Amino acid sequence: MPPLLSAYLQGFALSGGLIVAIGAQNAFVLRQGLRREHVLLIATLCFVSDALLIALGCAGFGSLVQSLPRLVTAVRYIGAAFLIVYGLRSARAALRPGALEAQSGGGLSRRQALLTVLALTWLNPHVYLDTVLLVGGLAGRYPAEPRAAFALGAASVSALWFYGLGFGAAYLAPLFRKPATWRALDMLIALTMFAIALSLLRGA
Repeated sequence: MPPLLSAYLQGFALSGGLIVAIGAQNAFVLRQGLRREHVLLIATLCFVSDALLIALGCAGFGSLVQSLPRLVTAVRYIGAAFLIVYGLRSARAALRPGALEAQSGGGLSRRQALLTVLALTWLNPHVYLDTVLLVGGLAGRYPAEPRAAFALGAASVSALWFYGLGFGAAYLAPLFRKPATWRALDMLIALTMFAIALSLLRGA
């Protein structure tokens, strides 16, 4: 497999496992998608925010760890440990599946929707852990061109997920309300995280 394609797919798989999880941001996107309110604005803000954080992580933190071999090794182990824990959490969730419900209530103005999605994105510490530290740190394994492909792969998932969830909510909502759907999804996430963690440990 070409190195650039391999790096792209690694970034895609990692970001996919991180982003597709039940959380406040995804619940809000789904809710607005069901109501067909400001969907383009919300999905775009979520995607652009993710892409900016991923780019910052891959350009800054990634470059730092690449220049420090010992730090690269440490990041590999830390990243693998985080992914294993994340995978275990997803596996546990698969045993106790929940459901992603859209909240009912009055509609939001464009300004209210804007402020809400910005708060759910930029005030969430997990966003920085996932994008800047984890994705950016793991991108440091690659030289410049593959690192850019890795970042592009990670950002591509954000675009597919947020636009797909927002505009497809009306069709997907019944499926996402079923615990069995989240059981399968969480198990897939767990297996993805374990596979990436294994690849990190092998390269350490």
